[in-house]
Amino acid sequence: MIIAAVAVLVIALAMVSSAYATYRYEESNVGEVLPGVKVAGVDVGSMTRNQATAAVEDVANAWLSQRLKVTAAGETWNVTPAELGVTAAVDPAVQKAFEAADSYSWMSRAYHRIAGKPVGVSIDVEYSFDKENASKFVKKASRSVLREPVNAEIKIGAKGALVFQHSRPGRRVDDAQSIRDIRNALSEHQDSVKLSFEKVRPEVTNKTLGGTIVVDLSENRLRLYDGFKVAKSYPVATAAPGYETPVGSWHVVNKVEDPTWINPAPNGWGAGAPASIPPGPGNPLGTRAIYLDAPGIRIHGTYDSGSIGTYASHGCIRMYISDSEELYPLVKVGMPALIVR
Repeated sequence: MIIAAVAVLVIALAMVSSAYATYRYEESNVGEVLPGVKVAGVDVGSMTRNQATAAVEDVANAWLSQRLKVTAAGETWNVTPAELGVTAAVDPAVQKAFEAADSYSWMSRAYHRIAGKPVGVSIDVEYSFDKENASKFVKKASRSVLREPVNAEIKIGAKGALVFQHSRPGRRVDDAQSIRDIRNALSEHQDSVKLSFEKVRPEVTNKTLGGTIVVDLSENRLRLYDGFKVAKSYPVATAAPGYETPVGSWHVVNKVEDPTWINPAPNGWGAGAPASIPPGPGNPLGTRAIYLDAPGIRIHGTYDSGSIGTYASHGCIRMYISDSEELYPLVKVGMPALIVR
């Protein structure tokens, strides 16, 4: 019995000693990650914190320095996630790798370490997306491909010729959607992304252009355009030699029925004429007057019908009385009025 008891005691002491040795082994290796733990695909098992951090940083930095191809309207930019302000949370991920051991008993941990048995734990590195940095990049790219819309209009070109400019939509980068597209591309580790556009409609289209008055001095003819089509055409009289019907782009600023004529040059060509002439026959403005923002220039009727088609006025644009009355209701204040040679 004594021998048996001694044998049992010896075995017990051996077991305790073995357990203690195992415990001591585990305690001496707590500074290493359990075998089979991966961070961002990197096996960091049996690594120290510094070793694991360095290994994961290598992988994270490799991705942060990869080029993302960004395209928009034929333009291409190559930008890295790091340049877009993306950062990798390596330290928290490594900390989780160490914390993976907390779910095992010390004996189980020792077993995995001694036997090299992997625990099969996988941890992802979280990446922080800097929206402000991405927004700055998108705005810079947007400026490169921005196309302003073009309004429809009839205008005077650089060489004085009449230009019929048709409307054209513009485009601009949809900043909010493009930032989302870039974020999605980065989160999915894509290597390219196309920025989203939105169409910018012109304020004035071909269909909404409206009316434009064009006075051609070379023909002494006034044309009223509806959009790009001539709606009305009238013969007119313009400035006599020594006076000027000013070429340029003007606008209608006022309209008056049965206007009173006020002598515009009592000390000049109007010397000897009355200070004013009330409405009625003999009024130099006829029965209708359309005022332009060209100084002193009006489109008006005249009782001197023989002057129509000639260069006879002091600068104003004369029309037959009947033509001025027909034109009057078709013209709106603010309407463009172009005078060309």
